[in-house]
Amino acid sequence: MPEASLHRPTWAEIDLSHLSFNLNSVRNFISADVACMAIVKADAYGHGAVGCARQLETDGVDWLGVAIPEEGVELRKAGIKIPILCLGGFWYGQENLLLEQNLTPVIFRIENAEWFDEAAKRASRIANIHIKVDTGMGRIGVPFEEIAQFAEHLKRFKNLNIEGILTHFAVANNLNENDFTNNQISQLMISKDILHEKGFNPEYVYMANSPGAVAHPASLGNMVRLGGILYGLGGDVLPQGIDKPELKPVLSLMTRIAHLKSVSSGKSLGYGRTFVTKRNSMIATIPIGYQDGYPRALSNRGNVIVRGAFAPVVGRVSMDWTIVDVTDIPHAAIDDEVVVIGEQNGLTITAEDLARNAGTISYEITCSLDSRIPRHLVGSESR
Repeated sequence: MPEASLHRPTWAEIDLSHLSFNLNSVRNFISADVACMAIVKADAYGHGAVGCARQLETDGVDWLGVAIPEEGVELRKAGIKIPILCLGGFWYGQENLLLEQNLTPVIFRIENAEWFDEAAKRASRIANIHIKVDTGMGRIGVPFEEIAQFAEHLKRFKNLNIEGILTHFAVANNLNENDFTNNQISQLMISKDILHEKGFNPEYVYMANSPGAVAHPASLGNMVRLGGILYGLGGDVLPQGIDKPELKPVLSLMTRIAHLKSVSSGKSLGYGRTFVTKRNSMIATIPIGYQDGYPRALSNRGNVIVRGAFAPVVGRVSMDWTIVDVTDIPHAAIDDEVVVIGEQNGLTITAEDLARNAGTISYEITCSLDSRIPRHLVGSESR
């Protein structure tokens, strides 16, 4: 009899020792005396924000970065004490929450500064903010051309302290675009000087994301924002052909064979009948699908590892199930462990491999893993 379980046998293992290794590897690689902000937004890129944040706090990172205040609140409720930056700012009505939870917002609209200043005044506090400058990313941020006017407006807010100024690179991973990246660096430094002229003296001046920290030493400032490379996702994010820190994948994704059947030649499998057996085949069904974050784009082109051998995905990936061909894997059996992302018997499937076959990037693969897949923390004194 199989071991009893209350859960479907599909799970992710999060190796926190690899997370620590990656942090130290990047720190040693950049060899600079700069602060480190670890980005744990989007549930730590799908790896589990609370568990990863606890480990990173233990490992001595200076800041944590989240996208929205709700993510910061989750970390505070879990007992995280170190500074947390809300990279996406906040919405009207959340200003008191930021103060209550000691969360620092990024500001790029004067209205947000006004709301936060009023909340800080009511609380008899001086609240820290970081100013984001749009130097070419084109998403959010004070346009570089308007930073002097923006800084002038900031003067009237007596309960705000401009603790940091930042920008975000658009093409730091593409060395053919170095002129653009260097111009972004230049514009942020000019913006810092403008703030100084207006009477502000931000403690943190920073811009380097993962590729910036590795490939553009001039961008280090006095703090780096490390995201994907903390989780070992450097293969399709960092520039090719340069020296890089050694990285280890933090996430492995596993499931088990749920059904096994012999199928004769000429039978179609799955929605749309997109696969027809060309021989008598042994077909396994595994309990993972696109609802779980296993991309439908891997239909008829993905692979998993069973008993130390690759098994191709056949037919369309459906919402809850995926079909694989184990004809060439002798003794494949019900309940055999199936590696979707990870290593077995010297064979490896990475998130980058899935992304390449699905036409996306590794970040989307791990961020898309659904919450119904439990994350099991291993490799650390996790709390």
